[in-house]
This record gives sequence, C-alpha cells and structure tokens, in this order.
Amino acid sequence: MMSLDSVIWLTGILAEAVVLVLLVYRRAWKVLPVFSLYCAWDLLSNVGFYTSLHFFRSGYDVSTYLAVTVLDSVWQFGVLVELTWSVLRPIRSSLPHKTPVIISFLIVAIGAAIWPFSGIHQLANLSTAGYLLAHLQQTVSILRVLLFLALTACSQFLSISWRDRELQVATGLGFYSLVSLGAAMLRSHETSVLEYRHLNQFVVASYLCSLLYWVYSFAQQEAERREFTPQMQNLLLAAAGVAREQRLALVQASMERHRQNS
Repeated sequence: MMSLDSVIWLTGILAEAVVLVLLVYRRAWKVLPVFSLYCAWDLLSNVGFYTSLHFFRSGYDVSTYLAVTVLDSVWQFGVLVELTWSVLRPIRSSLPHKTPVIISFLIVAIGAAIWPFSGIHQLANLSTAGYLLAHLQQTVSILRVLLFLALTACSQFLSISWRDRELQVATGLGFYSLVSLGAAMLRSHETSVLEYRHLNQFVVASYLCSLLYWVYSFAQQEAERREFTPQMQNLLLAAAGVAREQRLALVQASMERHRQNS
C-alpha cells in the first residue's frame, strides 16, 4: 500500500503538471516566463528525485541537496524580480530600461539584510551544509512572504486584484512560505523523529495547497489589467527618476575621480 508521503508527493507532481499545462494554455507564460520555467524545472526535479528514491533506492546527499536548493533559490529570486517587474506593466514603457537590474539589486539588498536574522537555531547535530541549507531556505521564504505582504498591502494603489496573475502567484508562494517558516520554528525545538516527519508532511501538503490554488486560479481567464491611478504613476516615475539621477551622479563622480588620478 502506498504511504502518505508518496500520495502527497505524487499528487503534487500531478498538480505541478496541470499548473504548467494551464500556464501554456492561458498563455500566461508570455507574461511570466521565469515562473513558467521554474514550474517546469521544479516538476522535472521532483520527478527525478521521486524516481531516484523509490525505484533506484537512492537519493540526494546533503551536499547535492544543498546545490539543488541553491539553484532553486536562484530560480525563485528570478520569480520575485519578474513578479515585481510585471506589476509595473502599465508604466514600464516610461521606466528606464535598467529598472529590472535595479529591482534585482533591491531584492538582493533586502535578502542580505534578512540573512543575519533568518537563521532559526537548528538541531545541534545539524551539519554545516545542513545549516546553510536551512538558513538559505528561511531567507528565501521570508523574501517570498515580504513580496506577498507588499503586493497585498499595496494592491489598491497598484491596481491589482486577486484575479491578476502576479497576486495569484505571490499568494501561493506566500502561503507556502508562511507554513515553511512556522515548521522551521517548531523544528528548532527538540522533536522526535515522528514529529519531524509530520512537520515535513505538513510543509509539503501546504505546497500542494498552493498548487491546487494555482490550478483553480489559472483555469480562469485573467482579468484585464487596470491602469495605475495618476497619483501612483507620478510616485513611481518620480522614484525611478531619482534612482536614475543618483546612478548618473555616481557614474560622473567615478569618471571625475578617474580623471584626477590620471
């Protein structure tokens, strides 16, 4: 008889496949190509890991799992940048062409600020690679939660609703991330092997819930994107202008120092 872990895992793989099909069917991949590629990579990764574990009786060691997690975090970083950039669709033509780069630097800076505080104390017997793995997962989870909270809090100003793909993706990621952080806090206390396994099942089940939410959301036609309010447009364009002026000032200062040194 199939175990609960296998049932949840296989259901998740099936849900991921449906999400990917819906992204293609609804042409959402044109708006969110990085997220679509991430879903495809995650599906292939889970299929490969399940096959390796259940058919070949082998799995990833900690170092390999750390490398996979780093790659997964890079993908998710790209998703966060894409979601932020996609939210700005109504005024993207008026923004500097290097705005995605600026967004990337901002997210990296926020992640760097989070890193020292995101390491929830783990079990004493955790290896260095295992601790880095948990620390990286928690940092990325906090970034996902912050993006979800920011989009939700500013949805009225950004003219997005629950029918917009950006908020739908952020909601799924935010819910899964909140559960992951809660489980990490519980794991920081001494737990039995059975309790630890139940926590892992709960986290996987939360991701399955996010996948099912995406299936429901992507099965529906996306609402037509509304324009920003004039006040919001002026605010965002002003912020972009300030950032551009600061960047030009830094470049000019660097050129001036170079001329003085030469």
